[in-house]
Amino acid sequence: MRVLVVSDIHANYTAFEAVLEDAGKVDAVWCLGDVVGYGPDPNACVELLSEQPNLVCVPGNHDIAAMGKMPTESFNGDARTSLLWQQRVLSASSMDFLHTLSQIEEPHESVTLAHGSPRDPIWEYMLNTLTARLNFAEFETDFCFVGHTHVQSMFVLDAEKDRISLEIPHVGLPITLNGRAIINPGSVGQPRDRDPRAAYAIFTPETRSLEPQRVEYDIESVQARIREAGLPEKHALRLSEGW
Repeated sequence: MRVLVVSDIHANYTAFEAVLEDAGKVDAVWCLGDVVGYGPDPNACVELLSEQPNLVCVPGNHDIAAMGKMPTESFNGDARTSLLWQQRVLSASSMDFLHTLSQIEEPHESVTLAHGSPRDPIWEYMLNTLTARLNFAEFETDFCFVGHTHVQSMFVLDAEKDRISLEIPHVGLPITLNGRAIINPGSVGQPRDRDPRAAYAIFTPETRSLEPQRVEYDIESVQARIREAGLPEKHALRLSEGW
C-alpha cells in the first residue's frame, strides 16, 4: 500500500494540487490536519481533499477554530484575522466535512495520526526530544504521524539505548524505519523550515519505508490571491522563503 501523508495544507490549493501531481498514484491519503487557515482557498482544498482515495484525516487547531469550536482569541492577530475570514467563506459542505473529523486515528495497525501530538492532538508542538519522549508513552503503534510545526522531521526511539534522536530526513531518499518513530511530513501550504517547496511524504506500511518529498509550486499566484482576499500580508510574504 502506497500512502500519501500530508499536513498543514492551510487553504493553499496550488501547493496541494502540486503535491498530488508530484506524488502520483497512491492507494490512500492520510491528512494530519489544518486543511484551512492562513491561505486563500479553504473550500477548494476541502473539496479536493475529500475526493482522495481511502482518506483518513484528523483536524488541526485551525480547523477546530474555523468550526467555532475554539475561541479565535487563542491565536495571534494575523492568524485570527485569517480565521475570521475563513469562517465567513467556508461553505456548508466544507463545514460538514470538518465536523466529521476525529482528533486521533489509527488507519493501520502500525500507525497513529494526530495533528499536534498523541498527548495533546490539537495544540502541542513536537519541537524537541523531551516532548517526544513524553509522547512515545501516549501511543501504542510503532509510528505516529504528526504535523503542526510545519517542519519536515522525525523523532526516532532507540529502545536499547533509551535514546531519542531528532532527525531531518533527506528529501527523496527512502528511509527504512526501525523501531518506533514520530514523523512529521512537513507542511504542504506553509513550510517553516526555510524551504518554500511544498512538503509531503510517501509511506509504505508493509516495508516500513518512508520517502520525504518536496515540490515547487506557483507561489506568486497564491500570494496574489491572499492579497486579493485582504488577508494579512505576512501570510503572503512568508511563502517565498519558507518561514
